[in-house]
Amino acid sequence: LIVVGVVVVVGALAAVVRPWATATAREGDVPRTPWGEPDVQGIWTNEFDTPLQRATRHGTREFFTDEERTALDEERLTLLGRDRRVERGTELDVAGAYNSVFMSMKRTGRRTSLIVDPPDGRIPALTPDAQQRASEDRTFQLALLQATDTCKNNSPACAGGTYVPAPSPRRDEALGRYNTARMNRHFGPEDGSLSDRCLSGGIPEFGTAYGGSFRRIVQTQGGISIFYDVGQGQGFQRNVVMTGGPHLPPAVRQWHGDSRGRWDGETLVVDVTNFSPKTDFFGSRENLHLVERWTRTGPDTLEYRVTIEDPTVWTRPWTVVEEFARQNEKENRIYYEPRCHEGNYGFPSLLLAARLAEKAYAERRGPHPGLMDNATDFVGVEENPLGR
Repeated sequence: LIVVGVVVVVGALAAVVRPWATATAREGDVPRTPWGEPDVQGIWTNEFDTPLQRATRHGTREFFTDEERTALDEERLTLLGRDRRVERGTELDVAGAYNSVFMSMKRTGRRTSLIVDPPDGRIPALTPDAQQRASEDRTFQLALLQATDTCKNNSPACAGGTYVPAPSPRRDEALGRYNTARMNRHFGPEDGSLSDRCLSGGIPEFGTAYGGSFRRIVQTQGGISIFYDVGQGQGFQRNVVMTGGPHLPPAVRQWHGDSRGRWDGETLVVDVTNFSPKTDFFGSRENLHLVERWTRTGPDTLEYRVTIEDPTVWTRPWTVVEEFARQNEKENRIYYEPRCHEGNYGFPSLLLAARLAEKAYAERRGPHPGLMDNATDFVGVEENPLGR
């Protein structure tokens, strides 16, 4: 599978590709604030396309050669230059409506993966408990799809499932934990995925397939604010407390966690805990723990290194490195109001359509709602079952 990295320019945000700087700045290159701290302010983005996980064929090799990067750029341009079509007129064909017209491409980065530890550049194995939770979630999602054409036609979205020509008896089942994924029912808002509800923004943030990934950092003597402009307008803000105080009490949970920062020489170190159990990062929720390291490596370069751990989900911590370039603040602008228009309009329509389908079935004017798939007819479903 070749992952094509794209960035949709939202508003007037744009990145200018430049050769990457060295990892260590020369003395005097790093600007400082009037009160003497390293200055990490500005609009920053990753100007190159780098997959989160390394392709297994690259083993432990961390970097591409220049020749390999050029070849990969040419290969990805070929893929981006054609429409990805399946059988014309089918639901999957319609779901592929986002063709190359909507996309632009970043050049291939020098790293083979954003993950630098473990050495294989892959997310560590799940713990047995996490595997069990993921299996239970997937089994439930497939049960709600079993009577639909998605399973009848052996669509990739039903991979692992079986077609049963009757609505699942589990359709009315209450979930054991807060739902964050897409499933084939809409009894209420919480039955939709976080992204459908315009709640997809969160940290750590590594960019999205159908949108850009920018962050504006603003520094004061008592704190640091970071606004993320991501995806198709799903912006969000986080605040880093720099007063030296302890984390919030364990009972207090926040969507973006509780960020406590300090300076370690030239590096801003941020410890993040207290995440809400309603968030989800690759299966990690309230036990997610991040240690971020932001280091200004030059006048226009910033290294972001984050170690991610949750012993209830992964068998070991893992570390990601991103290399950001500073953007021109006069030629770029960030819109601070989140702009998740598709969710704001589309998701209420999904809820309304569900009520109308239930009414039609009760009046014997339509099929049972469990026979219709309202979970996987979304862009990219042919490669991304259940929209995840």
